[in-house]
Amino acid sequence: MDESHILLGMTIVSSVEAPRLDPAMIAQLPHAPGIYIFRGETTLPLYIGKSIDIRSRVLSHIRGEEKTRMIAQARSVDYVETAGDIGAQLLESRLIKEHKPLYNIRLRRVKKLYSIRLLKKSDYLTPQIVSSQEVMIGQTDSLYGLFRSASAVRSKLEELAENHQLCHGLLGLETINKRGCFRLQIKKCRGACVGQEDISYHDERLVAGLDELKIYIWPYDGPIDLIEQREGWTQRHRIDQWRYLGTWCSRANEFVAATDQGFDLDTYKILVRPIMFHPDQALIEPAPTAAL
Repeated sequence: MDESHILLGMTIVSSVEAPRLDPAMIAQLPHAPGIYIFRGETTLPLYIGKSIDIRSRVLSHIRGEEKTRMIAQARSVDYVETAGDIGAQLLESRLIKEHKPLYNIRLRRVKKLYSIRLLKKSDYLTPQIVSSQEVMIGQTDSLYGLFRSASAVRSKLEELAENHQLCHGLLGLETINKRGCFRLQIKKCRGACVGQEDISYHDERLVAGLDELKIYIWPYDGPIDLIEQREGWTQRHRIDQWRYLGTWCSRANEFVAATDQGFDLDTYKILVRPIMFHPDQALIEPAPTAAL
């Protein structure tokens, strides 16, 4: 017999375990947005994914070759419908961090993040590597990129230097001697380190290279509700300073707070596009002062 319980104001439907994935069980999956959970012989999840069409995505895993090992171990598929794609992404990210499924590599929680902060040093701009323990990400201006390690930041700076003919010395990646940086010797630096190029041109290329990595300051005075609706069903995702605080669901008439309300890299990536560039993807309203 199928069992069900409430998760974040939504009904999660659990299938009866079978020796292998039963086509009849797959046929019960909805053509709707949400998340799906492959399980094996135990209740522990093997893999958690999200889709705007749960059944179609599950079938693509079963018929495809990318996850054949996981599918061979799977015995059941659970699912949670959501009112929209943003809610599915937020739920997928949260559940992966909580349960750490065997076959999910991405979306694992990172406790410490790194970013690039531009500083004015003497007469030129130079990048400084800062951590999330030093600055408030999403509340601090002139931050670029979110990285899982300091070495990943240095790799990005090296990539920028290669693509924009920047000086490793001015980027803080090497010491400048009287002959300039090493990249000048191999004609990959335009000579800003020894005065062969106006330093302002180097600054312009550095800023242009970093621009696509810009971390956006939270654009509202306080928390907002990002609202998704489907077939008379409403979910209000409470967001503040890029932090996901929880979801109110009209089906349960209940607000369920997120267990971890700190800044999260994946949550920022999920939210920055609809909030900053495509607000038409969901309704955005100031969060009510009274608790939902």
